Amino acid sequence: MEELAKKIIASYLEDNRTQHLDAFFLPNRQKTIEALDVLRRLIFPGFFEEQRLTTETIRLHVGELLTYVQQLLFEQINAALCYEQSRRNISDHTENNDDCRRRARQITQEFLEMIPTLRRLLATDVQAAFDGDPAAVNTDETVSCYPGLYAIFTHRISHELHLLKVPLLPRIMSEHAHNETGIDIHPGAQIGESFFIDHGTGVVIGETTKIGNCVQIYQGVTLGAMAPKNGNVWRGRKRHPTIEDDVVIYANATILGGDTVIGKGCVINGSVVQMHSVPPSHTVKINYPPPELRARRSKLKKGDRASEDFQI
Repeated sequence: MEELAKKIIASYLEDNRTQHLDAFFLPNRQKTIEALDVLRRLIFPGFFEEQRLTTETIRLHVGELLTYVQQLLFEQINAALCYEQSRRNISDHTENNDDCRRRARQITQEFLEMIPTLRRLLATDVQAAFDGDPAAVNTDETVSCYPGLYAIFTHRISHELHLLKVPLLPRIMSEHAHNETGIDIHPGAQIGESFFIDHGTGVVIGETTKIGNCVQIYQGVTLGAMAPKNGNVWRGRKRHPTIEDDVVIYANATILGGDTVIGKGCVINGSVVQMHSVPPSHTVKINYPPPELRARRSKLKKGDRASEDFQI
């Protein structure tokens, strides 16, 4: 075992891409997820508590949660900023760096002041989930149970941190939601109000995607980028499609390319692969031949009447 340990340690030193030794600047994944959970309790009061909340106890409760999440976020944002400095080989990149701590406090405060705005925006997503799914009994069910709503809640949080230029932390949050729901939304994606993902599993929304208001998408939808030509990596460019207001995209549709615009009021039917823009108020579908239904005579039991083959 001692020899094996030496070989494993030697492999660490041979490849810096797969180790993070002698560094203390990576944000803590579990603390980041904990901050996300506290923010969900702040944004949706009474839904995810272990005890009943009332209008009489809410002020104390919110004060306690705000104090706690402020410290959680400050610590992880500070770690993320120090990590970025160390990655860029800036000389002063210790966790006690005054500049990092000052920026972390400022970013934390700016983000927390966004909570009322985030609540108003997420309320439109809650309503969109209820309006878009006839199986929903009430909006309480959509908040408590719907994976699409958890994914968009997480995205609203991570997107604000992305806009505030916090490194790494938004991706930890988005990948946590991806693990939990099967819905992969990059923090950089711009998504308007009243957004609804129905069912959700397998949805992918890329970094430079722009989505307007009142858009509804179903499971398996990909809003992605086309493979770069000649081996070039298109970082920093618009690589993903733009989806305008009031668009519905059905299951397993794939829309690719930064120049692709799906116009207002369009419907993209299931399993479509779309790499070109679509004018407003159009439907895109695949014209399949009619399916056939044929009796399998070999499966008929003795005495059953064998019908002729027929089509539907």
